[in-house]
Amino acid sequence: MSRILILYGTSEGHTAKVAARMAETLRAAGADVDVVKARGSGAGPYPEDYGAVIVAASVHAGTYQRPVRRWVRAHAAALDDRPTAFVSVCLAVLEKSPKVDQHLREIMQGFYKMTGWFPTESKVVAGALPYSKYGWLKRRLMLRIVAKAHGDTDTSRDYEYTDWKDLAEFVHRFAIEKHVVGHDAMAG
Repeated sequence: MSRILILYGTSEGHTAKVAARMAETLRAAGADVDVVKARGSGAGPYPEDYGAVIVAASVHAGTYQRPVRRWVRAHAAALDDRPTAFVSVCLAVLEKSPKVDQHLREIMQGFYKMTGWFPTESKVVAGALPYSKYGWLKRRLMLRIVAKAHGDTDTSRDYEYTDWKDLAEFVHRFAIEKHVVGHDAMAG
């Protein structure tokens, strides 16, 4: 069994929760997992210290967090030498339209091209709508966007849309197929 790095970027904290849940799933199978928030430089952690790497970031204004982009770009060659996965956290996935799906694919492909990293696996998951963490202006902007998509518009509460079961199944499959953990460990 090898060590696994989960590196993430977050704006309001939901992707940190996604990273923590992925780590819980892997640790329950006996994996040694480090969860690290991407920092402003391309320094450590170093992919060479891990048997597999999962990167998670959320989409904001058509791109991912700058610290994630910098880290991935700095370590793209090392990432290519091991099993990797990219988890894109995004609210737009809730719209379930071909146009939105295509736009999300273009955002991901742009990220891969910009960083020079093409993960062995990728997954798009629905994020959260934390109205309570938004300032007045952002709350108003998000309300307009969400209302247009016929989403939840009660700004007195927060909403979480991530399908945790689906995410756990993705992590299971990645870990088993990439031989990061044994099949028996993930079955329990």
